[in-house]
Amino acid sequence: MSQTSGSRQHQRARGPLRTRSLPRWWPLPVCALLGATAGGVYGAVKTPEYSATSYVVVTPAEKADPSVALGFAQAYGRVATEVAIIGDAQVWAGVSAATLRAGVQTATSPDAPMIAITATSSRAADAAGMANAVAQALTVNGAHSQKDTGVRVVQFSRAAKPLVPSSPTASLTALVGGCAGGLLGGLALLARPRRREEPGAGPERVASVPGPAGSACVPQEVG
Repeated sequence: MSQTSGSRQHQRARGPLRTRSLPRWWPLPVCALLGATAGGVYGAVKTPEYSATSYVVVTPAEKADPSVALGFAQAYGRVATEVAIIGDAQVWAGVSAATLRAGVQTATSPDAPMIAITATSSRAADAAGMANAVAQALTVNGAHSQKDTGVRVVQFSRAAKPLVPSSPTASLTALVGGCAGGLLGGLALLARPRRREEPGAGPERVASVPGPAGSACVPQEVG
């Protein structure tokens, strides 16, 4: 009986037991892990895409200014998809006009009269076929208007069937997702207000209590 009452008195003297709280930086690893998981799943589930590029060169015709070819190369690069849709490119590639317009991009150089035609598709064969079809449509259109423009459009190189996808792999998307998640976790950590100290938290301070004042010795008169 005496041991039980003594243990209870000891627990009361120590105070209530406190649960161990999480560190303040816990959102950082949690968000990074969630971002990496989401990025890896996205990279594994997403359909891979293939890209193929064909090159077309614009050359000046007889007695034509070479700088004219550079200007027409810029113009053909801007209207390449429109020219291809008007022509037979969609028939040669075996895709619709909307797919051809959405999946083909062109790039020109300010120094050379060359046009890069890049096609992207979920199938490697379709990507190469679309790039070559647009390039052929440009050469045919250039041959029809050669007398008026004074330049020739020649296919410099054909697009080859890609062997590997151009879309990012699952490991790369997981890395990007982890970095993005860590960044968001760090921002959330910075934006979170600081936690105020609860009463009784931290080391307990024992206030010094003055002891009872001793009674002053007053000499008594002996009568």
